[in-house]
Amino acid sequence: MTPAPTTIGCAQSLEAASKKMRRLKLRHLPVLDGGKLAGILSQRDVYFVETIGGVDPTAVRVDEAMSVDVYSVPPETPLAQVAHEMAEHKYGCAVVMDGTHLIGIFTAVDALRLVAATMTTWTP
Repeated sequence: MTPAPTTIGCAQSLEAASKKMRRLKLRHLPVLDGGKLAGILSQRDVYFVETIGGVDPTAVRVDEAMSVDVYSVPPETPLAQVAHEMAEHKYGCAVVMDGTHLIGIFTAVDALRLVAATMTTWTP
């Protein structure tokens, strides 16, 4: 899990989000509205909107491009359960919430790092 993940406000422009994601090499940004989780913006969401002809990324707000259905879990959720749900539903991340407080994000990249750290050999 990445603790205290980078976030973005829902009223920010898609261009600002895209720049932040590229600069920090992030694929997912939790979106906040008044300090509360409002959605998740993925790299795929950004690319999709940016490729629509005639759309100005400076005029599109993050809340117009984000996904509102966020897979969130409390911190005590077993990792196996989180990984299973992510794989089953093809979620790119799980947002870790302590009540209404965002405390972390667990991404597919985090999962792969964990696998790499625990594997000693690999046989195809």
